[in-house]
Amino acid sequence: MTMEKMSVMNPNLLGTQSSQAPAEPSATTVPLADHAPLVIFQEVSKWYGPVIGVNEVSIELRPGITGLLGANGAGKTTLIKLLAGQLRPSLGDVLVCGVRAWSAAAKSHVGFCPDVDVFYEEMSGRAFVQTMARLHGFDRRAASERTEEVLAEVGMSDRADRRLRGYSKGMRQRIKLAQALVHDPDIIVVDEPLNGIDPVGRRELMDLFQSLGRRGKTLLVSSHILDEMDTLAERVLFMGRGRILAAGTLKEIRDMLDNHPLQLRISADRSRELASRLVHWELVRGIELRGRDDLWVQVHRPSEFFPRFADLVLNEGFEIGRLQTTDVTAGAIFDYVMKEAAHF
Repeated sequence: MTMEKMSVMNPNLLGTQSSQAPAEPSATTVPLADHAPLVIFQEVSKWYGPVIGVNEVSIELRPGITGLLGANGAGKTTLIKLLAGQLRPSLGDVLVCGVRAWSAAAKSHVGFCPDVDVFYEEMSGRAFVQTMARLHGFDRRAASERTEEVLAEVGMSDRADRRLRGYSKGMRQRIKLAQALVHDPDIIVVDEPLNGIDPVGRRELMDLFQSLGRRGKTLLVSSHILDEMDTLAERVLFMGRGRILAAGTLKEIRDMLDNHPLQLRISADRSRELASRLVHWELVRGIELRGRDDLWVQVHRPSEFFPRFADLVLNEGFEIGRLQTTDVTAGAIFDYVMKEAAHF
């Protein structure tokens, strides 16, 4: 995939301002799929006095699930609030379905599930979601019907008559998600949606998110639980210091990190002999023998290593039982990207 399709901000994944003409996409623009984008950030910056929340961000979000990853203070919450129309950018523009994100027309397309909750605690969950449906313009009957649909989707049908003040953290998360879905939005923004959810409930909600993605919804999911992004998100955005540091699928981003070692697990019949051959390669940074047959090898420039390794195996007759990358995960890639960010 090309650099433009991948969106890394410069050769080291960190960016400077693009010098392209305004009519062309900037170097930070992120075409995330082949579908038309529903959300467009155009050179967006947002600051709070001297503090920069988001710095010159240009991204596009399209149907499917996009994960948003970053350390505390990276700018994730500001980005989400800009998309949801709760903040206006200091510079640039945020477009939702072609209109500015803070307009009523844009907000009708967005369902927002924030990380914090402030409920009317005396209301039941069912009454709360139904009230939100009425505020979106549903008549009483339609609001009641739609409420039952979304309560079933989030697994709260049999518990929705209890008062909100008595809900567990997981139940409150489900009700927040229900109100975000009640008007059937095209774009769903969820901030730390799996906090407080038990493992079974977490799996249920992840299945729901994937179902929504398959139905053509655009989801932006912010989470600090990096392992969940491996199976949930089709693509990811890594944020740091208010900027998009990298974007694409996890494999695409990892493939571009040639300056960082890739860890491999190799099982071979003559593991010690294989290790003695590999240890002299300039592409190999370290080898560790674990057990009788397993080698854990750190390599850099994988695109050069793998063809050479294949030639060695074929020419020398090594029998390879396993060849596995062990760090193509959201957590490992996040560590790599943040290490790179620390240099700037």
